[in-house]
Amino acid sequence: MSRDLVFEIGCEELPSRPLYGAIEQLKVSVPKALDTARLEYDTVTVTGSPRRIVIAVAGLAEGQDDITHTHKGPAARAAFDEAGAPTKAAIGFARGKGVPVEALTVVDDANGSYVYATVEVAGVSAGEVLPALLCRLAQGIEWPKSQRWGSGDVRFSRPVRWLLALFGGDVVPVEFAGLTAGRVTYGHRLLSPGAIEVPTAAEFPLALSRGRVIADENERARVLREGIDAAAASLDARAVVSPKTFAEVVNLVEYPTVGVGTFDESFLDVPREIIVNAMESHQRYFPVESTDGTLTNRFLVAHNGDPERTDAILRGHERVIRARLSDAAFFYREDLQKPLEAYVDRLDAIVFQEKLGTLGDKVRRVERLAATIAGLVDAAPDVTAFATRAAHLAKADLVTNAVVEFTDLQGIMGGYYAIASGEAPQVAAAIVEHYQPKFSGDAIPASEAGRIVALADKLDTIAGIFCAGMAPTGSADPYALRRAALGVLQIVITGPAASLEQLISAALAGYDGVLPVDTEATGAAVRAFFVGRLQGLLRDRGHAYDTVDAVLAVAADDPADALARCEALSRFRAANDDMTDLSVAFTRAKNLAQPALGTATDRSLMTAEEIALADALELAEGLLGELFAQRAYSAVLDSFAGLRGPIDAFFEAVMVMDPDTSLRDNRLRMLNRFVAPFSGFADFSLLEG
Repeated sequence: MSRDLVFEIGCEELPSRPLYGAIEQLKVSVPKALDTARLEYDTVTVTGSPRRIVIAVAGLAEGQDDITHTHKGPAARAAFDEAGAPTKAAIGFARGKGVPVEALTVVDDANGSYVYATVEVAGVSAGEVLPALLCRLAQGIEWPKSQRWGSGDVRFSRPVRWLLALFGGDVVPVEFAGLTAGRVTYGHRLLSPGAIEVPTAAEFPLALSRGRVIADENERARVLREGIDAAAASLDARAVVSPKTFAEVVNLVEYPTVGVGTFDESFLDVPREIIVNAMESHQRYFPVESTDGTLTNRFLVAHNGDPERTDAILRGHERVIRARLSDAAFFYREDLQKPLEAYVDRLDAIVFQEKLGTLGDKVRRVERLAATIAGLVDAAPDVTAFATRAAHLAKADLVTNAVVEFTDLQGIMGGYYAIASGEAPQVAAAIVEHYQPKFSGDAIPASEAGRIVALADKLDTIAGIFCAGMAPTGSADPYALRRAALGVLQIVITGPAASLEQLISAALAGYDGVLPVDTEATGAAVRAFFVGRLQGLLRDRGHAYDTVDAVLAVAADDPADALARCEALSRFRAANDDMTDLSVAFTRAKNLAQPALGTATDRSLMTAEEIALADALELAEGLLGELFAQRAYSAVLDSFAGLRGPIDAFFEAVMVMDPDTSLRDNRLRMLNRFVAPFSGFADFSLLEG
């Protein structure tokens, strides 16, 4: 027999992101708890809305099954004396298992004769198990921030106001947060605020529906999306829907209604990004653009109020956005009163990092580093000029009114202000782009000047924090150095660029005289840090861990080259079944090789198999130099594959470590020749199969 179970934790409005986190936790912890409690069930569903978290279990067993435990005890010879009477060992074992000593049995197995106790454990009803189990589930939710309320000591994200727990039609008396569960839930705070009595767990969804609550976040998302699409279609326009904003709004409403608001067209003179940021980040509105992509003076609001009062609700939102955009327009126009250059000196008053000086100090380092990187990548003179000028101005917008108010617009506003100040469009673009990529999958700077400044900015931060002795440890990365390093690698991989060694050395040089630094040790630590990120990046692109390790053992200093080698090696391994044999042959040859002997061989000392290998190597060596220069790595690997037959025949026919020194050394030199081109591509000994 089975029944449905529903457990609802009703509370004051929960923050959106923590609510998603709690739901995901319970999706794992609820099945685990039921399995541990030996309660069988059909399905578990966990949903949530701003005022509630709901656990629903379909087909939950009425109780636990009876189980039998068999416990192995002492050896029979220790459990019974010569007369067959139980010893203290047998009596103690029986007592510990809760069975009479007469119930012990002796079983012979491969290790001898041992005493066993069989313990029957009767299952208990679900009604006895569930109160404590559900309480533990509620207590076990981990919140980023929690609070206490009243005189209790329970912590939860927001104060808990009611509990409902029904197993079929029976109330489960769960005690949590000073409350005892009953059969009463509460509907929508505004549309159906009264108590709703729920007869059975199966009727709970209907009760919420009557209470104008959509408890399932996926269903709310569907309703919200339909409302947004319908509202935009009514305007013959399209909504600008940020996934982040959409996900947040889903958990801000229990019964979403979408309306269309309007603001004064004069605000459209303000940069689009300010308007969109004010709507999305500050108010959780959805901007509206025309079919040609032009921003309009309309916006969409998903509200939680009475659909019949949407017009009145929209008037309130219009007043809010009018005030927000008025401030934004004022800040923007005030900022334009000065050229962007005028803000640079103010960076000397802002601390970048206590040991590394001010933002002004950082800007001067980045400016010099950008010029150095431009030289390393052979940038054209005009690109170098654009990059150094952009580096000089890149952080100036941080002290403008608009960015102080709308921090997400750093760089973007710098680009607008640069154009307004008469700077070259290339400089403005590089200012905007130098923060890219901001996250995994983000676009890299489109312009060469932007890539140079982005590299300089990120490398300076990484080098400085390492010089200050604050490299990331464990999961702690307060300066987001891992993200910065991945950004550097993503840029460098697109090429052309300098080597990691050159870039790191140039960045560390900027701290000469700033801090007492062991340049060699710090440089090694920074390089290892980058290699670790490169390893992860290449694996994320689908390359096997041993492919990545084999390549990075040789080509870690050039990320673009390492990627090309991984791609060629991954394709080769997928298409060639004999890759394992080839890597085994390489490993054997590498283990025997003695590089100090060189590669000059004497054909007069060779057997037929040796001559065949020498001919194959000579042919391959004639091609490999040009293939490596062209980075034609698939062709390089095909050449390697052609050596498999000759090297196998060589090892089968020849004893390398011949007692004759001249023969042995000649064969070792042959192996040196064989190993050299392989070692120039990757460490094949690290390939596992």
